[in-house]
Amino acid sequence: MITLNDYLYSGDTVFRILKKYSEDLKRAAEKNQSEVDLLHYYFLLQIMELLEHNDFLTAQSQKIREFYQYMAKQYPYLSFTFKGRIKSLIRAEAKFNGYIVAYVYDYYLKNHAYPPVDELKERLTRFRDLIAYRIVISMPKCHVRDEREREQEEIRHLYEIANRLKVFLEERGFTVEPAGGVKLSDSPLLNEDVRPYYRDYIVNEESDGYRSLHITFFDNSAHCYVEMQLRTKTMDDIAEIGPANHLGYEKKQERERARRDVIPVGECIYFDEAYARGMKLQQLELSKLDVNMFAAIDNSLINDGCGLYRGRLILPYEHLSRFQND
Repeated sequence: MITLNDYLYSGDTVFRILKKYSEDLKRAAEKNQSEVDLLHYYFLLQIMELLEHNDFLTAQSQKIREFYQYMAKQYPYLSFTFKGRIKSLIRAEAKFNGYIVAYVYDYYLKNHAYPPVDELKERLTRFRDLIAYRIVISMPKCHVRDEREREQEEIRHLYEIANRLKVFLEERGFTVEPAGGVKLSDSPLLNEDVRPYYRDYIVNEESDGYRSLHITFFDNSAHCYVEMQLRTKTMDDIAEIGPANHLGYEKKQERERARRDVIPVGECIYFDEAYARGMKLQQLELSKLDVNMFAAIDNSLINDGCGLYRGRLILPYEHLSRFQND
């Protein structure tokens, strides 16, 4: 069985590692007539295209920057940041295999049978967050002193921005994706015409305190999906350094992807292989990897200059309130 781990000690660049891994995976898929491995190969091609072609990212970032400029003009009293990131190779690979493990496990638990390959393949085409942008806003205390009132003002502005974002990007060649009823909003601050497209984690707050607005677009110029997240600074703090931080989220995912107690070994080859690949990724000692533009002291202290583990940063835009020092 071919795994990504086998290619991470060669000193190659991330792009060359990805190219070798995907080509070998394709050959194995054709030899073993594995539809799932072939789909895995096409998934890796998407990531390779993101790494290889910079022109469309530049054009896409420019369109996002236009919304930044709109906000700077419309809300000069707000502080806000725009950040964009391509999902890292390691996390994208973990997510693909994790989807297989979770779907097969839950299906088997419910039906005492394995899902048809066609159903699994349909599930594996739903990746929408290989490129993600985040808008974080804050109302400086110099404008609104009262903490409760300031939070209400920030949330009001967040929904106002969410209402405008859909039309703004549609005018620039993006097609909005329906949320399919997931985390459907009942907030009166969200317009009826945009409500079906947002996954509202503000009114549908997670148990760990995670709150955010999520919306997905298809960039018709770049032919790829883009996820947009909108948060206040308080929401972002909870998600980044609070109880909903990514480390905790990843630990939860690791636990879900480590489940195989009800699945007998050898009965479902695509489950067995996805499970093994996922477990090997979880056991990586990053300090021992030999990848160009990447170094780590341990699994916490990482200098990732190539997007192997933390992802590739597309853009950072920061706007400070024009009046915060008045």
